Amino acid sequence: MSPVEVVFERRGAGTPLVLLHGIGHHWAAWSPVLDRLAEAHDVIAVDLPGFGRSPVPVAGLPADMPGLVAAVAELFAALGLERPHVAGNSLGGAIALELAAAGAVSSATALSPAGFCTPRELRWALTVLTLHRNAARLPEPVLRSLFGNPALRTLALGMILARPNRMALAEALADARALREARAFRAVARAGRGYAFAGAPTVPVTVAWGTRDRILPYRQAALARTRLPAARHLDLAGCGHVPMHDDPDLVASVILDTTGARAA
Repeated sequence: MSPVEVVFERRGAGTPLVLLHGIGHHWAAWSPVLDRLAEAHDVIAVDLPGFGRSPVPVAGLPADMPGLVAAVAELFAALGLERPHVAGNSLGGAIALELAAAGAVSSATALSPAGFCTPRELRWALTVLTLHRNAARLPEPVLRSLFGNPALRTLALGMILARPNRMALAEALADARALREARAFRAVARAGRGYAFAGAPTVPVTVAWGTRDRILPYRQAALARTRLPAARHLDLAGCGHVPMHDDPDLVASVILDTTGARAA
């Protein structure tokens, strides 16, 4: 655990690459792509403050996106990382873009990032995730039975993943625990209600959107293209909101193209 009280998983060697998960998730969201990325990078997958196994900071949770971005930048400093590459999903994608706009990273890959939705769309996303969080409070044997049945797993996870049956039972259970125990969920949801990305990064940026995203729908990619005209914009065909599970090879290649590792 770092001096800023953030838990992380670190693998590989090379230029550093920090991975940031979405609201209610944990570093293990990146498990399907970690080893692929670690072939080219020193990969640090983070549990954001108050999520996963990272505690709520003694001084309290950041009250807004600038505070959350500052907390991640503080982690960079604590780990001795100078302008690492960064990739993020959902909330983590928004943080990645903000870090890029601040010049704090060498490149940013944002997968279905927050910050490009209408207030109504944001309410929809948070309502769906809150319902999933409530369902995650079911007894573990019930969840095990639910996720162990392919048809029921599709029903339970189909809003988040386009291909739920590609997720192992143990991963589905771990994700449910992370969502259930996410102490920062409500505070971060409140802090993000009025958030919209408005930065202008000058480093390489890729925005990639799952065409079957049902949390932050694919149509939001059009606004991202308008606000980030200099970025590379890609469709993640057939992927949902958490594309790392739906198509690990595609997601890893998108990130490595952005960092320049595949061209090296």
